[in-house]
Amino acid sequence: MTLRIVQWTTGNVGRAALKSIIERADLELVGVYAHGPDKVGRDAGELAGLDRQVGVTATDDIDAILALRPDCVSYMPLFPDVDDLTRLLAAGINVVTTSEFITGAAVGADARRRLEEAAVKGDSSIFGSGVNPGWIEYLGAVASGVARNLKSVKIAESFDLTILSADGNQDDFGWGRPAGDPGHADDVAEGVGEFRDAAEMMATVLGLTLDDIRYEVRFAHATKDLKVAGRTVNEGTVAGIDISWFGVADGADVIELNAVWTLGTAIDPPWTTNMGYLIEVNADPKVIVRVDFLPDNMETATFDDLIAMGTTLTAAPAVNAIPAVVAARPGIVTYADLPPITADIAPRLG
Repeated sequence: MTLRIVQWTTGNVGRAALKSIIERADLELVGVYAHGPDKVGRDAGELAGLDRQVGVTATDDIDAILALRPDCVSYMPLFPDVDDLTRLLAAGINVVTTSEFITGAAVGADARRRLEEAAVKGDSSIFGSGVNPGWIEYLGAVASGVARNLKSVKIAESFDLTILSADGNQDDFGWGRPAGDPGHADDVAEGVGEFRDAAEMMATVLGLTLDDIRYEVRFAHATKDLKVAGRTVNEGTVAGIDISWFGVADGADVIELNAVWTLGTAIDPPWTTNMGYLIEVNADPKVIVRVDFLPDNMETATFDDLIAMGTTLTAAPAVNAIPAVVAARPGIVTYADLPPITADIAPRLG
């Protein structure tokens, strides 16, 4: 069955999703919602960066999107608008999203309740993911399936974000804030609150009930003035962040979600980054999984290819889940509610 899909926004991640939707045989693009007036009226093929027209033009008219009655909206603004989401769900339209949403904890109890009620009313589902948080926590839970006597799972992300420093999703990190700036730790916690969602989701997949989720953060500081795009980072200000969310059960840390982000190497303490993910399953036997991502054209890859790979990694977990989400029970759903999610098989050429 071919599912009728609307792409909601066409920023960096939205463009990657739009391209995937257009290319998949089991999905039919029927609409595009665009915030920017410069995108309204333009063909989706152009907005996706393809060299062809697809016959679907972007609109900023939400009523027109609702009138299409799509099976699912691929919703990808940087931040979620709960009013728009509840309107879609109550109209019976399923939603997959990368907008800092997994269980709804990050948007607050009242917003989560509204979304759940709207989805139940409309007999629709909402699913959120990205590469992290989202997919990597699911992978970490699944990696425990070859062991017994599980004690804990730790997932560590480690990246130098210099080439992405201007990206808006780093605005909450506080790059360049003075050392010891009051409230910085709380601001980072709020800015990456979706990791709390991920801990909740991971616990559900593992069959755990968490008593508490706690948060810790450390900062590293620039040893010289840094030249990074979109930021002012002077000597002595924040240029490294080490955050951890701990899922606690029966007084023990059973889940740890750690991320180390830096702007280069001129920092104190001199943290190193592995530019990848490490999953450590503390069980019998212990399981260690290293996850790296490489462009499919590694020999000829350009800087733009690397950027495109990052947006694909964010968009693909949501787009690939569309068929399962359309078939899922009403309400907020996570990986714990869905069958295994995989990519579609590319058509053979020649």
